[in-house]
Amino acid sequence: MSVRIDGDKNGSVPTRVRKVLGGPRAESVPKLVGTACTIVGLLDVAAGVFDRVRHSRFHTVSEVLPGTFGPFAAAVALSAGILLLLLAHGLKRRKRRAWRAAVVLLPIGAVAQFWYRHSVVGVLISLVLLTLLVRHRSEFNALPDPRSRWKAVANFFLMGASSLGLGLVIVSVHPHRTVGNPSIVDRIQHVMYGLFGFEGPVEYQGKTSWTVGYSLGALGLLTAVTTIYLAFRPEHPAARLTEDDEHKLRDLLAKHGARDSLGHFALRRDKAVVFSPSGKAAVTYRVVSGVMLASGDPIGDVEAWPGAIERFMDEAKAHSWTPAVVGCSETGGEVWTRETGLDALELGDEAVVDVADFSLSGRAMRNVRQMVKRIERNGYETRVRRVRDLSDGELERIRRAAEDWRGTDTERGFSMALGRIGDPNDGDCVIATAHKADEEGAAPGPFGDLKAILHFVPWGKDGMSLEMMRRDRSADPGMNELLIVASLQACEKIGVRQVSLNFAMFRSALARGEKIGAGPVLRLWRGLLVFLSRWFQIESLYKFNAKFQPRWEPRFMVYRAHADLPRIGFAVMQAEGFVNLGLPGPLARLTRAARRDRACAHVPPKEREMRAA
Repeated sequence: MSVRIDGDKNGSVPTRVRKVLGGPRAESVPKLVGTACTIVGLLDVAAGVFDRVRHSRFHTVSEVLPGTFGPFAAAVALSAGILLLLLAHGLKRRKRRAWRAAVVLLPIGAVAQFWYRHSVVGVLISLVLLTLLVRHRSEFNALPDPRSRWKAVANFFLMGASSLGLGLVIVSVHPHRTVGNPSIVDRIQHVMYGLFGFEGPVEYQGKTSWTVGYSLGALGLLTAVTTIYLAFRPEHPAARLTEDDEHKLRDLLAKHGARDSLGHFALRRDKAVVFSPSGKAAVTYRVVSGVMLASGDPIGDVEAWPGAIERFMDEAKAHSWTPAVVGCSETGGEVWTRETGLDALELGDEAVVDVADFSLSGRAMRNVRQMVKRIERNGYETRVRRVRDLSDGELERIRRAAEDWRGTDTERGFSMALGRIGDPNDGDCVIATAHKADEEGAAPGPFGDLKAILHFVPWGKDGMSLEMMRRDRSADPGMNELLIVASLQACEKIGVRQVSLNFAMFRSALARGEKIGAGPVLRLWRGLLVFLSRWFQIESLYKFNAKFQPRWEPRFMVYRAHADLPRIGFAVMQAEGFVNLGLPGPLARLTRAARRDRACAHVPPKEREMRAA
C-alpha cells in the first residue's frame, strides 16, 4: 500500500517541506530572534561568571554560543551576553537601532569563536541569526522611542549598580582558588578597582585572577560605553503639546467637551496628540515603557473619531508601541474595538453627581451632614471660585500649599489629572478652599488660614470634573467632604449642573461582593481587592464617593491581547505615579524641573517668572 504526500499544484515539493525550507514567517522573525538573543545572552552571562557552566556537561552547549572563546572566554561571554540581553527587547519590538547593533555584534562573536575556539558550530549559529536579520531587515523598521539625555544618567547608575552586584558574584564564585579569606569589604573594593581596570586586594591562584580581572573590566567598559552612547545619541524629546496643538484641542473641547468628563485632561502638556485627517477629532497619549497609552475618549466630533484612531494605530505601528486606552467610556470603548479589533475590559466606575438631585437631607446623607456641621462649628469656612477670579498672590499661595501637602515625592495622575493649577489658559477651572481663622495669640501657618484645596476642571459648559484634593495634615478630618458639599452647593451660582468626582476602580465587584448571595469567586475577588486597598485606594475611594449618592458611569481599558495586560498595567501605574522608576534625590528633582520647563514652554514669560519665584 502506498501513501501519497500532498504537494503543491504541480506535485513537485510537499507543502510542509517547502515551509521548513522556506524558514520562519517574516512577521515572526523579530520575536524569534529576540527570544534567541535572550537565551544566548543568559547562557553567555552564566558561562562568563560560573566555571561549572564552562567546564561541566553544558560545555558543548556553551561552546556554540557567541562570546565563549579562548582565554578571554569569561570577559567576552559576559560582554556579549549583556549586550544581547540589552538588544533582545528592542529586536522583539522591531527597532531599527537594535537591528544595526545585532548585525555588528553577531559577526564579531562568530569571528571570535572561530579564532579562539575553532568552533564551527558556534560560527554557524551566529551566522544563521545574522542571516535571518539581514534577510528580513525590512521587518525591523520601527522608529526610536521618545527619549532624553537623562537616560544616560539613569543608565550610569543602573548599570553601575548591576555591575557592582554581578561583580560581587564573579569575585565570590571561586572560593577554592581564593588566597586567604577576604572579607566582604575587600570583595567590594576589589570589584570597584576592577571596574576601572585595576587590581584589587583579593588574590587568586592560577589564571583565575586574569578571568576575574577581564570580567570586571568588561563590566566597567560596558557601563561607560552604554552611558556615552546614550549621552551623545540624537535626542528624541519627551512628548509634549505644542502651543498650536493646545489651541486646536481647546477649540475641539469648546464644541464637543460636554461629551466626556475627562476631555479637559487631554490638555496635559506632557502628552502628545494625533489628529484625524479632517482635524475634527484627536487622540492624546503618552508613551510609557513601550506602551502608547491614551486616556479617556477621543476629543472632538464622534463621526471623526475613526480617523483619529487610525492615526493613533499607525503611529503605534511605526514605533512598534503597544497600543492601549485607559478610562474610556462605553461609547468610546465600542468605537475603539470596532475600528481596531482591540478588546475591552471594564476597569471601574466614575462617580457623577447631578446637582439638581443633590441634597444633604435624608437618612442616606446623615453621616456627611453631621460631619459638615461639626467642621463648620469648629470655625471653618469655604470659598468656591473660578480661577480667573483669584488674585495672583492667592493663586501662588494655593500652588505652594498643594505642593507642600502632596503626600508623595511624585506628582500622581495621568488619565484624570491636569498636573497644574492656575494657568492663565485655565481660567474656567474651579478652586474650592477651606479656611480657618487663626486662634487668638496663635502664630499663622505657612499658608495663612488655608487648610484644604479642591481643584476642578471644566466639563463642557455646565459641568466640572474633580482633578485634585489636598489638605493640611494638621486640619480636622472631613475637609474633603466639607469642600465637596460646598462645591456642589455653589454649582448653581457658577452655572454647573453635573460634577464628576473620583474614579472607583472595580466598584461593581466591591459592591456585588458584599451583598447577600454573592458567590465564592466574587467574594474571593472582593477579598483580594480589599487586601490590595492597604496599599492602593480601591475600597476607600469607592466608599468615599458612595457617600454623595452619585450615579455610576463605567470606564474601560482597551488593549490588543491578554498577554499585553501585565505590561499595560505596569505602564498605567508608572503614568499615574504609583511606580516611580526615575532617579532618586536631587537628580530626580532636576528631571522634574526639566519636564516642567518643557511643559510650560509656551506659557507667557510673566507667568513663568512668577512660577520660578
